[in-house]
Amino acid sequence: MKTAFIGLGVMGFPMAGHLKAAGHEVAVYNRSPEKARRWAEKHGGQAFETIAEAVAGADVVLLCVGNDNDVRDVVAQALPALAEGAVIVDHTTTSATVAREMAELVAKGGRSFVDAPVSGGQAGAENGQLTIMAGGDQAAYDRVLPVIEVYAKAVRRMGEVGAGQLTKMCNQIAIAGVVQGVAEALHFAKRAGLPTDDVLAAISKGSAQSWQMENRWPTMARGEFEFGFAVDWMRKDLGIALEEASRNGAKLESTALIDQFYAEVQAMGGNRWDTSSLVARLEK
Repeated sequence: MKTAFIGLGVMGFPMAGHLKAAGHEVAVYNRSPEKARRWAEKHGGQAFETIAEAVAGADVVLLCVGNDNDVRDVVAQALPALAEGAVIVDHTTTSATVAREMAELVAKGGRSFVDAPVSGGQAGAENGQLTIMAGGDQAAYDRVLPVIEVYAKAVRRMGEVGAGQLTKMCNQIAIAGVVQGVAEALHFAKRAGLPTDDVLAAISKGSAQSWQMENRWPTMARGEFEFGFAVDWMRKDLGIALEEASRNGAKLESTALIDQFYAEVQAMGGNRWDTSSLVARLEK
């Protein structure tokens, strides 16, 4: 298909690369033009200096930007140049509200919108092993599935527009709780004088096992926090989940507490540390 990819950060850059490698025609745009040019030099696609130029004639436009307002801005610039029948796929983690807002806006011009946040981090994007949770009309989803499967190990339609973002909120709520549990277990092991490698070997084979434990325990033990999703972004995502919970009545007591723990990490200067840095506030 003829595609356009908007937003070439640590996630978007490799995701767009997988599209090109799979044989799709790819036009790219990034707020920093040099990054778009660097992508084109590496992958052979076309870099454009405006969003309108990048999306002209595209069947599918994919976004991976920063937040709700970034999505609104990109869609506003893309719409006048977007072909009738085109589908916008938003991989940004946003509120469900903005997903529904954008879907209503693009539908007026005969286009479709699919919210499709991802999980798997930078490594998942680079290896084409992301998990994608999507919300949108079945026909629009079916049309874009062959495109987004290129960089995913699992894709699932969760319902109508907004359902993908709501599912991503569940993902972030669960991750926050697991990381806090791993941080406290590691902190306790150190205070108890136990060899942390041996503790990991023992408890990671039982019911305490998790991806966070097996992949982050050793780096957390060494005080290394340069391995993925930043604290600033996690606080943005948890804020979205907490705001949604205030509307739907869900009780996110632990999530609200862990969000404040991340605020303490930010106050320590850990804005760009990865989310496993929760252990740092226990050991400061």
